[in-house]
Amino acid sequence: MAQSDARHPLTRLRAAASHWTRRAHGRRARRGAAGGLSPASSAAPVPMPVLAPGGRTGRTPGQRWRSALGLAMVTLLGAWLGLLIVGAVRTPIGPMDTTMTLRPSLVGGTKINVSPLGSLRMDSHLAPVRLDVDVDQLDPVRATALVDHPERFEGLGDEVSQDVEAGALDLAVRSVVAVVSGATALGLAVYRRPRPALGAGGLALALLVASAGTAFATWNPKSVLEPKFSGLLASAPSVFGDARSIVTEFDVYQQELARLVTNLTKLYNTTASLPTFQPTPGTTRVLHVSDIHLNPAAWGIIRSLVDQYKIDVIVDAGDTMDHGTAPENTFLDPIADLGAPYVWVRGNHDSDDTQEAVADLGDGVHVLDDGVPVNVAGLRFAGIGDPQFTPDRSVKPEGDPQERREGRKLASALRAQKSAGTPVDIAVAHNPVAAKQTAGEVPLTLAGHTHRRSNEMLEGGTRLMIEGSTGGGGLRAVEGDKPQRVQASVLYLDEKTDRLQAWDEITLGGLGLTKAEVSRHLPDDPERGSSSPPADGSGEDSGDGPSERHTHRNAEPSP
Repeated sequence: MAQSDARHPLTRLRAAASHWTRRAHGRRARRGAAGGLSPASSAAPVPMPVLAPGGRTGRTPGQRWRSALGLAMVTLLGAWLGLLIVGAVRTPIGPMDTTMTLRPSLVGGTKINVSPLGSLRMDSHLAPVRLDVDVDQLDPVRATALVDHPERFEGLGDEVSQDVEAGALDLAVRSVVAVVSGATALGLAVYRRPRPALGAGGLALALLVASAGTAFATWNPKSVLEPKFSGLLASAPSVFGDARSIVTEFDVYQQELARLVTNLTKLYNTTASLPTFQPTPGTTRVLHVSDIHLNPAAWGIIRSLVDQYKIDVIVDAGDTMDHGTAPENTFLDPIADLGAPYVWVRGNHDSDDTQEAVADLGDGVHVLDDGVPVNVAGLRFAGIGDPQFTPDRSVKPEGDPQERREGRKLASALRAQKSAGTPVDIAVAHNPVAAKQTAGEVPLTLAGHTHRRSNEMLEGGTRLMIEGSTGGGGLRAVEGDKPQRVQASVLYLDEKTDRLQAWDEITLGGLGLTKAEVSRHLPDDPERGSSSPPADGSGEDSGDGPSERHTHRNAEPSP
């Protein structure tokens, strides 16, 4: 303890002062003796150094500011070096290997680097730190497992969320250790004393906590809607679509279409110049839709048509999905609440999982396949699912030959039903190539696939009606200046003979196309149906043939 006290600066300072005082007294005493003076008369006070509280020598304000500035610089430099050396976290996110890092920044935000395509930035927060996420590579093992087992896509969203949370937590812990260790180590190297080194480490921790608090307070979850692309990714908004435009414009798009449906129906109810056909209360009304392609606006349109036209049954000719994956199945949920029975056939964008999901929607939903007939709303339907699933790139499509083979299977089933005395009223197939094989076996066949409406008579008196896209080509179609038109048809069938008497073709515009069109067509012989010309290049019936009468009406949204 005595040795420790001897090393204390104050003790040493006092000892030095006492030493020099004794020497001074000794010199004066010797001079006094030589000059006849007494030692007492020669004594004079020796000034002592001014001590600050705690035993430190006093410092000027300028010195204090320079010392604080130096400590801050050491802290910031040490924290940056710590993040640079040990602050990165390698973490898997789904099938991708990524590196997450915090970087000093004046404006904050988030930067995602996708080498070699470029990067995208999001103004996610305002803080002196930026989150960098580098997509290093796609893990071939995990990616192959997803391809081989598509059912795993259903839980991929939860897996990615868990991976991101785990990576963020690991990054937070590592960043704390990095900045504190870096600042403390550099402080020890500069000051060579533990007290200022620990001060630098504490200051670094305080700055990191303050930065985290600022980032939390200014967090902007909508920043994902406004990413800034660079490199090759700069073309991403035009190629893949801008997230904000989908969110904002789609709401307008959906509202406009709903108003168009209502207005054009009111127009028909008030016009007196339509062809002479007037549906009776017993007329069976069939709504023909197809190729919705994940466009949620289609459900509102279908529901409006069901209400306005008093639809008895909806027939969907397929391609409800885009990729046929399990996560898309939730898109099918509104089908059960459309207000009418739903008859569905698989398209080339619908998988077997899609078909199972449709079949599980309830008693009012009927899946057609393998030519097995079902009775709905007084009509007998039979159909066959598309044999090709084109999103599956591991299988090379066989094309039209395979479609014809499946169409012939459907025709065989129709003949069997006719021979048994239970003929089918309407056959359904997604691809017109397959549908044409039913010629002469059924009065009416419905199809889709081409996204262009057409109507023609086949050999043997079978009318083939191909519907356009009720989803307007899908959700991405709203991105263009003139998106694809939304098309559906209402078929009127005699209550006694179940034969086509008339049909209304409904065409709705999207963004930039603010009017709708409805046209009513009458075959010359409602008992059997007769020839009508095929569609022209626009996908609309030319309406010039002598076999049917038609009237067009246009409607625009009311103000």
